[in-house]
Amino acid sequence: MTSERRPALPFAVVCGAALALGVVLVVVVSHPAGEVEPSAPTGIPAPTGSPSPTGGRGPGAPTPSPPTATDSGYPWHTDIVVTTFWVGEIFDPDAADGSQELSTYDSAWMSSYGGCDGVTTGGSCETEPRSASNGYFPTSMTPRENPFYLDVPFDDVNDPNAFALRDAVVPWAGEQPYASHSGDRDFSYLKNRWVELVYQGRTCFGQIQDAGPGVYDDAAYVFGTDDARPANTRYGGAGLDVSPALTGCLGLPELNGMTPGISWRFVEAEDVPTGPWTLVVTTSGVR
Repeated sequence: MTSERRPALPFAVVCGAALALGVVLVVVVSHPAGEVEPSAPTGIPAPTGSPSPTGGRGPGAPTPSPPTATDSGYPWHTDIVVTTFWVGEIFDPDAADGSQELSTYDSAWMSSYGGCDGVTTGGSCETEPRSASNGYFPTSMTPRENPFYLDVPFDDVNDPNAFALRDAVVPWAGEQPYASHSGDRDFSYLKNRWVELVYQGRTCFGQIQDAGPGVYDDAAYVFGTDDARPANTRYGGAGLDVSPALTGCLGLPELNGMTPGISWRFVEAEDVPTGPWTLVVTTSGVR
């Protein structure tokens, strides 16, 4: 949602031959393949003075795998409505914020990503179910950037109010490399930052690659420590948009709808556990 808006080659025979010869075979997978499951912790420790998301494992949730992130000190935002969006989606061709062929941080997002993050039907880029069997990656293309992406309603590059506020409200604004880019509209404090998300006991991680939904300067909600409600009133009052990979990983009940009950917080990159979300990590800057 922009601020102008919202198969591997078989190797069984090779393995068998190698084992028969007593050779240890090391296979390096350069693209997402294999069974990778999100975590389903029984509880999540809360940062001091902030709420902790609760709830048991949801229906059909996978068995536990990676742990939750190490406590980075960022507060939880609880019981948030999320919607699904994807690279290449045309949400509303008549709306200024209706295309996901671009993002607020990348004017050629679809090209940078590698194409439609889904399936092309009748010339339209549509979403699709995602499975743990291939790490929740798209089935018809190989993404060049992390398919585990999301947005938050704070556009620190193109929204004048958010840009003016960012040095005062973004918690890491005084750290490098951010501090040296104060006043630089070609550098985002939000793009590529990591977020931990929890839904009915399932934990997944994603990187911020856009801004929205609906509001683009909601500092009180995005950076506040008192679990403020999103200022946005569109899309059921949604406070996040999440990608198809996150939709599948979290086990959201609809491919393309609104889901309440999500908890999220910022986390540092070094605290993100290995998972399908770390197979391709986006590092590109504002384009």
